[in-house]
Parts: sequence; C-alpha cells; structure tokens
Amino acid sequence: MQEYFENIIETLQENIRELSMEIDNPIVFSELAVKLSLDTLSELKKYVLEHSFQNIEDEIWFFKNIKPKILSKLIYHNSVFRIETKKPNGGEKIIRKYYEAQLAKLKNYFENNLEFYKYYRTGNTFLDDHYFVRGKYDIKLSLDTYFFESDHSFTTSHDYKVAKIIANDQLQVYLENELTNLYKTHSREEKELLLSGLKWTAPKVSLIELLYALHADGVFNNGAVELKEIAESFEKIFNIDLGQFHRVFLEIRIRKSSKTKFLDNLKETLIKRMDDADEN
Repeated sequence: MQEYFENIIETLQENIRELSMEIDNPIVFSELAVKLSLDTLSELKKYVLEHSFQNIEDEIWFFKNIKPKILSKLIYHNSVFRIETKKPNGGEKIIRKYYEAQLAKLKNYFENNLEFYKYYRTGNTFLDDHYFVRGKYDIKLSLDTYFFESDHSFTTSHDYKVAKIIANDQLQVYLENELTNLYKTHSREEKELLLSGLKWTAPKVSLIELLYALHADGVFNNGAVELKEIAESFEKIFNIDLGQFHRVFLEIRIRKSSKTKFLDNLKETLIKRMDDADEN
C-alpha cells in the first residue's frame, strides 16, 4: 500500500513537472495541473475505499502525510488559476498591490489557524487520533467549512488543513516570485534594456534547450564565453526572462520524454521545409 501511495505521488509530480516545461502561460498551466490533481485524487480515493487500512496508525499516516500532498497540489494550482484570472489590468503599481493583497490573505489564514500550524510544524501527535481518523471530529478544534461539505468516507477533520498549509507555502513563494519579476520587468523597461523587436513565443524551456546546445557546441566566441553571458544576451534579444535556467536544464535532463524535444522537432521542421521546397 505504501509503495502504491509513493508511486502515485511521484507520477503526479512528474506529470506536472513535464507540463510546466511545455507551458509558460500560468493560467493554461494551472488549469491543466488542476485536472491532473483531480484525476489523481479520484484514483487515490477509489483505492482507499477498496482497500482497508490495517490499523489506526496507517489511517493517521495516510491522512496526515499522503492525501495532503496531493490535495495541496489541487489547492495550490486552483489558487494560482484564480489569482491570475482575476488579476487586474494596469501598471506595475496596480498589479503589485494586487499580489500583496493575496499575500495578506495567506497571512490571515495563518493567524486564524495559528494553533494548528504550531501543532503540525512542531511534529506533535497527541491529537492525531482526532485530526486524522475518519468519523472523529470535534467542532471546537477549529474546523473548516470544507469538512462539513466533504465526503467523510475519504476525509478527516484536519487533512484539508495540512494540505492548505503545504499549498500556502508554495503560493507564498509563487507570489513573492511574481513581485520580484514585476520589479525586474519594470526596471528593464525604465532602463530601456529591451532593445530588440523580437519576442520568443515558444515555451521558455525550448529556448533554454537551444541555449545549452549552442553553448555545448561552442558556436559563440570560439567557445570562450560563459553560459550566463549567452543567457543574458538571449534575454535582451528575445525579450524574455529565463529565470533559473540552470534548474530548468536539470529538469530537461530527467524528463521521461526526449531530452532534446525542441531540437528534434526543429530538425524535423527544417527537413520538411527543404523537402517542400524541392517539390516546388
């Protein structure tokens, strides 16, 4: 049972990682990630309802550690989708104020659930048989309305709160990154660094794949140039922020599909164009 749970989490994480490498639009990406999370959660529920836990300890472990990891992905990506679809049109100040308001909501949730945050963060277990066993709940233990509307055959009083904590941690990082990127973009515009009329419209991961290929082949300055310098030039030429491109490259290296997906497709497209030109 434990191996099944670990595999289903790993598969979901891998599928979402693959998705993130192909889609840069946060709204499109989060919508698809929500669907993946829902499908995985549905599969997990079916398995749990068909296979009984051997004891209370196994049930507590599942609802405290396994289900929240998957549910948190649903909460996180749904939150990103909601935030991005409701983001106002306007300048840097308006959008900054909007993101800061979203961060304030996370802080409010933390303050309203401070006691449980302390319990969970410090690794306490003395209330686990109330928090993470189905059919046991105490309305005095700060329950979310979500609990009363959920299917109690697959829900305990606090598994959602754990998932919410995990999701909020990720959401805080997302919002802080967006604020940082907002500042960088605004600064670039003020300093007129975006000199090119070209804009890279393919997935960012494709440009990073190309970047590494060109650097590996030493096509610039007879190979005597740092990867970072090429990346910075690409950012200026193609009006794009490559961000942590080293991290993206690591994900390219471990993806299950072709490691050179963009380059392979580029080759096929060019050959097709040559063949079409020969026929004309």
